[in-house]
Amino acid sequence: MGGFGAQEIILIIIVILLLFGGKKIPELMRGLGKGVKEFKDAQSTDNTTTTSSSNKAE
Repeated sequence: MGGFGAQEIILIIIVILLLFGGKKIPELMRGLGKGVKEFKDAQSTDNTTTTSSSNKAE
């Protein structure tokens, strides 16, 4: 229980292909990748400024 089998994964992929079409999926994945990259960059920048701020307080 709780896990996805091969049949469920194939069914999900087929539904996604039907909804978005083969040409739209690479664009969606590209946008998702850019979003994840921006999120990681923002976290990295936030950690750097937090570290810098704590060093100044000492």
